[in-house]
Amino acid sequence: MTEYTVEFVGTGETIEVSDKQTILNACIEAGIAQEYSCRVGMCLACSAKIIEGSVTQPAARGFTDEEKEHYALTCMARPQSDLTIERGVYPPSIEDETAGDSQAAADD
Repeated sequence: MTEYTVEFVGTGETIEVSDKQTILNACIEAGIAQEYSCRVGMCLACSAKIIEGSVTQPAARGFTDEEKEHYALTCMARPQSDLTIERGVYPPSIEDETAGDSQAAADD
């Protein structure tokens, strides 16, 4: 088992996460507030942008293959290196959907 350092942009928080553990579970154990809901990679509430490093997240269904390289679902993602991530950042495909929902509501 290998331990990696995960640093969160803008918060000054850093945790050690095993390559066998999800980032979300490590946050919960460390008492770090990390948004989540379903814990199975579907709701995307735990999304984070990968600034530096890499993760494995084969069960992450909410992202395209390309997005999986740049974004992590912390409920699914296990570190493969030291990481720097920015929580609460969604891939463009998700941002586009939420922007469309906001526009539809404004049109009503």
